[in-house]
Amino acid sequence: MEKKIVLVTGATDGIGKETAKGLAKKGYKVIVHGRNEKKAKAVIREIQTEVKDADLDMLLCDLLVFKDIKRMTDEFYQKYDHLDVLINNAGAVFSKERILTVDGEERTFQLNVFSPFLLTKLLLPALKKSKSARIIVESSAAHSSARKPDFSDMKCEKVYGAQSNYNLSKLYAIWMAQHFARLLKDDKINNVTCNITHPGAAATTFGQLEKKGFIVDLIYKIGLKFMVTPEEGARSEIYLASSPEVEGVSGKYFSNKCKEDQPKQKYYSKQNEQKLWDYCEKITKAYL
Repeated sequence: MEKKIVLVTGATDGIGKETAKGLAKKGYKVIVHGRNEKKAKAVIREIQTEVKDADLDMLLCDLLVFKDIKRMTDEFYQKYDHLDVLINNAGAVFSKERILTVDGEERTFQLNVFSPFLLTKLLLPALKKSKSARIIVESSAAHSSARKPDFSDMKCEKVYGAQSNYNLSKLYAIWMAQHFARLLKDDKINNVTCNITHPGAAATTFGQLEKKGFIVDLIYKIGLKFMVTPEEGARSEIYLASSPEVEGVSGKYFSNKCKEDQPKQKYYSKQNEQKLWDYCEKITKAYL
């Protein structure tokens, strides 16, 4: 039987690496995405050491650059004619300093929302060619602490905070994935599903490398003592990528216990979801 092909973004560290490793153990052909070639090759060697028959490939891309995402997907299509699973795992909480990307977008929103949107859109033709494809979007329980969305301030000129932007980006990620699922259903694309998960707080380098402010930095450092391992954090991504229990399930939010859950609805409306979608389409239009 032909191996299923899975692309895991942010697979050179933490939960992404453990997800790649777990799916390699299940016999998937795993495409490891990273920014750094040296790190990506090191992860491939590590997985091959643990999984002797691992079938692995590598794609490099800076997800903070829309042009580079387009280049990477072009490279994907030179090698593959279909994709079975796309795991939008890569994400970050950045520093207390508001920084715009080369595309002119706030970098937390770009990495956690806009780039997964663009990557999923560009790879949708390949996913449609799979007999049964799955899109997985990584969110976080932190979405429940999101501030009120302001679609007139998407570049965060009026309000910005490292953790605050992260929380809101993870709420946006849920809405973005739900909209993908709704459009797939409306277009009668029954062989592609899109679901969301949060991995729980895992003891990785996540949130440790940027100065977000004394209190927030302290919370991240203290929290390491109480967090689950990266292997445990990867459980829900692996489950949504491979379990027959979720075959045909789409538009749902799953907890780190691999159980369907309900995201917070405080700021949700179809109008807000559409506003976010429209913004994503507008800023990525040149690459679609």
